[in-house]
Amino acid sequence: MQTTTLYAQDFHAWTQHQAELLRSGRLRELDIENLIEEIESLGKQQRQELCNRLGVLLGHLLKWRYQPEARSKSWAATIREQRREIHEILEDNPSLKPYLAEAVIRGYRKGLDLVNRETPLDPDQLPQSCPFTEAEIFEAPVDWQR
Repeated sequence: MQTTTLYAQDFHAWTQHQAELLRSGRLRELDIENLIEEIESLGKQQRQELCNRLGVLLGHLLKWRYQPEARSKSWAATIREQRREIHEILEDNPSLKPYLAEAVIRGYRKGLDLVNRETPLDPDQLPQSCPFTEAEIFEAPVDWQR
């Protein structure tokens, strides 16, 4: 079976076959076009993961700031968890650091959507660009009992 056909019919089998070809040095048999597409897609997935994590973090920071009466241990835990996950993404993928400012912008929009879904707050009444400093996003302590 041709590798391009395998790619369309059984992606997992295709990935295993491509790995086998690479390990054995049979480079001429590789499905180069689809390999390029998949490698580019992996990089995009890392950027998307960063934006998604920032969306959850920024949404919870907005809830924390604008609904102090509803603060909970769960919100504090989510903030800590997202910060840790973002740190790990950036540690594992340092080339994403120059993309961080754009990711915060995209993540903030996702955060406003989260606030809209999870709270009675009107996202149109909240700042339309991220009001948090880098330190507030990534470092400020969160005490759920305050």
